Amino acid sequence: MMPPDPASNHKPLIAITGATGGLGRAFAVECASRSWDLFLTDLAPAPLAILASSLETTYGISVVTHTCDLTDPSSRAQMFDRIRDESIRFWGLINVAGLDHEGPFFEQSDRQIRSILRLNIEATLGMIHELLPFRAPLTPFRIINVASLAAFYPMPVKATYAASKRFLLDFSLALREELRGLGATVTVLCPAGMPTTASCIAGIEAQGWMGQITTRDVGRVANQTLDAALAGRVIVIPGGVNRLLQILGGLAPASLVARIIFQRWTSARQKRNWISPAIPQVET
Repeated sequence: MMPPDPASNHKPLIAITGATGGLGRAFAVECASRSWDLFLTDLAPAPLAILASSLETTYGISVVTHTCDLTDPSSRAQMFDRIRDESIRFWGLINVAGLDHEGPFFEQSDRQIRSILRLNIEATLGMIHELLPFRAPLTPFRIINVASLAAFYPMPVKATYAASKRFLLDFSLALREELRGLGATVTVLCPAGMPTTASCIAGIEAQGWMGQITTRDVGRVANQTLDAALAGRVIVIPGGVNRLLQILGGLAPASLVARIIFQRWTSARQKRNWISPAIPQVET
């Protein structure tokens, strides 16, 4: 449990974005089970309130919530103003919120493309940039950025999403070096499929045995990632099969990897009988 900060109205908190999604909720539960007080943010107020109440009742912790549209700069600014006004301090940040609109790039709308970039990249960087000045003194500041196994490959049908996750991977590695002198660490999580939504489960099933063997339980992923962050590890790829795939994928020419992935996604899309190739899918 973190010590109180005399300059703050709260004990130092750990912030989680996308807190009511599958992976975000798993991180929130795992943090609460470790008696860590939380700052949770997501788009809808009702699920946030329910989650916060449940965590406080079950684990006896304190939870601060703030409804925020992370793709909206003004909404983010209001949240940061509240943090400043209430002198909230943090010892950790878990950037879970992410978005994908699966389908061929040329069939996606401008709004869909921009929403991926604004949430996966702009909002993640904004959270880090604005919360760093509010880090608690005398304790390491832990940052976890949720990327994806897709960050290691060029991925047709998920081209913008995969590229945004590659950005987060490279950014996290670079930022980690910049923050060494500030007593902060950056850990980047690169999971494969996780059964967090009905759409994600359908996608996993459509990939057959490959989807099954690469899928990981969200609770275990959250537990392992938190342990890795506390130990100062840099990259977390849950599952031995996924780590092997990442290594093998790095040995093959990128153009060949892209072709193989495109063939697999084409087959999976046909099995799911998709009418529209640009159905919105929330990652978390």
